[in-house]
Amino acid sequence: MLDLNQTAQQRLVMETFFFSYQAFTAKADDMLARRGLSRVHQRVLFFIAREPGLSNKALLEVLGVSKQALNIPLRQLLEMQLVAMETDATDKRKRRLSLTRGGAALEQTLRREQMRLVQAALATAGPTAAEGWLAFNQALADRQDTAGSQDSSEPSVDS
Repeated sequence: MLDLNQTAQQRLVMETFFFSYQAFTAKADDMLARRGLSRVHQRVLFFIAREPGLSNKALLEVLGVSKQALNIPLRQLLEMQLVAMETDATDKRKRRLSLTRGGAALEQTLRREQMRLVQAALATAGPTAAEGWLAFNQALADRQDTAGSQDSSEPSVDS
């Protein structure tokens, strides 16, 4: 069991997390960079693929970014014809986003590559570790949602 009060264990956890995230993103980053895109573009593609017809406002909320932060990447994806924007049929003020055929193909390629890596790592770690990994990541994501409203409870540092 990890003792997160020990500096060495804290560093091990952080280092492992950093390197695993680096491995998870490396190939996708290369594929995106060849197109002049980055991770923010991948996140936009992913969430539009998850919910075709997503409104601009809903995309802003799920990404947790400002209109200004989303403007350039979304415009680039629209210009590259990877994303399509249509006026909502019932409310002309709303814009609905969907992936084009090319956008869907890119999103699937990126997701397939990253899932290949995740599946291989989880197969190596075993089913109990896989369930623990998913629970850990869900807890971390939930913590992110509430981070602004809670005091930070940092583990003590043992030098």
